[in-house]
Amino acid sequence: MSYVDGFVAAVPKANREKYLEHASAVAAIFKDHGALQVVENWSDDVPQGKVTSFWLAVQAKDDENVVLSWVLWQSKEARDAGWAKVMEDPRMATQEMPLDGKRLIYGGFQTILEV
Repeated sequence: MSYVDGFVAAVPKANREKYLEHASAVAAIFKDHGALQVVENWSDDVPQGKVTSFWLAVQAKDDENVVLSWVLWQSKEARDAGWAKVMEDPRMATQEMPLDGKRLIYGGFQTILEV
C-alpha cells in the first residue's frame, strides 16, 4: 500500500503567492526523488472550533489561512529513501519557508484503505 506524509500549517494570507512558489519548487524536488503526488490545499470552508480544529491545531492568527498538504509515496520504504535524498538535495538549501515552521504539523501515515 502507499504511504502519505501529511502537513498542516498556518500561512499568512499575504504570503499566498510566495507559499505557492515555495510549494511548487519543493514539490518538484520531492517528485524528483520518488514522490508520486504532491498536493497543496488552501483553506476555504474550514470551521473554527472551540475544542479542536485545524485553526487551533496550528494556532492560526486572523491574518493567516490554514494549508493542508500531503505527499504520496509508493511505500514507506520509497518515502524513507526519498526523504533522505530530498534532505541532501542542494535545492532545498535555497528554500525559504513563507510560514512559521514551529507551528507546522507533520506526520507519516500508513495507508489502510485505498478505493
